[in-house]
Amino acid sequence: MNHVSPAHDLFTLTPLSTTIGAEIGGIDLSRPLTQAVRDGLYQALLDWKVIFFRDQDISAEQHLAFAQNFGGLEIHPFAAGDETNPEILRIHHGEKAPGKENVWHSDVTWRTAPSLGSVLRLRKVPIIGGDTLFADMAAAYRGLPPDIREAVEGKTALHDFGYFRERLVKKGASEADLAEFDRQYPNPEHPVIRTHPDTGEQAIYVNRAFTRRILGVSEAESTRLLEFLYAQAAYPEYQCRFRWTANAIAFWDNRACQHYAVSDYWPQERIAERVTIVGDEPFYRPNSEQTPGIADQFQGGLRTYASGVGGPNDVMAVARDKH
Repeated sequence: MNHVSPAHDLFTLTPLSTTIGAEIGGIDLSRPLTQAVRDGLYQALLDWKVIFFRDQDISAEQHLAFAQNFGGLEIHPFAAGDETNPEILRIHHGEKAPGKENVWHSDVTWRTAPSLGSVLRLRKVPIIGGDTLFADMAAAYRGLPPDIREAVEGKTALHDFGYFRERLVKKGASEADLAEFDRQYPNPEHPVIRTHPDTGEQAIYVNRAFTRRILGVSEAESTRLLEFLYAQAAYPEYQCRFRWTANAIAFWDNRACQHYAVSDYWPQERIAERVTIVGDEPFYRPNSEQTPGIADQFQGGLRTYASGVGGPNDVMAVARDKH
């Protein structure tokens, strides 16, 4: 169903799920935003974690101008940007370069101040396949069992650009080159649970692509906790899925969600352009408000597996034992 924005009757908003994802209608992004529309869209982003626009045939300059409404823009240090507009990261996959972003992650958490969000548009859409999934990491946090929540709140984790380091090595980067990148981007320590600077929501802020370990606990305990936290993103109850169409755009909040680009379209081409908005340094602030616990999640048969259970296969064993 369509909903008119409650703040002002300037666009429509259609949720894709109960907590994450909404399509915005009635807006032409080729035109400058008024302050009221800008504020309304940002509130929609805070409410829904990712917002989508369809049928937006905009230029590169208009893409940049839209993103600049929400902050300064980053240039990715490890990937080639557009020659004219280096803030635009071109992501091109096809027969000779299969998609490889099919891992749950939040962008550039290897930065000391990771991005606020990303604005992605597809220039070439596969005939079938190439969807993007988004996971609400605030809802995933609320679904944590109490003992896991207690174990990770206030902890910090080490992040690293290791994925890109491997690519640099394959491209022939020298030891001196790698040392300079390490100097410019030293491994940051971010809270495992991040407090959103605008909403105060708590969200899981570790991801399989860039998090290396939780500090202050044993290696084994770090692995156990991280595997549990990574698995939270994989529950469909926390997700929405966006099927791309020509001239569609996604704008997501990197502070509150993770995403996964489905690589099921090979050997078709998929060409995307991403603009990333500068963010701030993550922090954790204890929340005195009660948040829903595990008993409030998944009122059907599915339950987040308890901390004493090893993984998804054990979830099924628990389910069998109950019946």
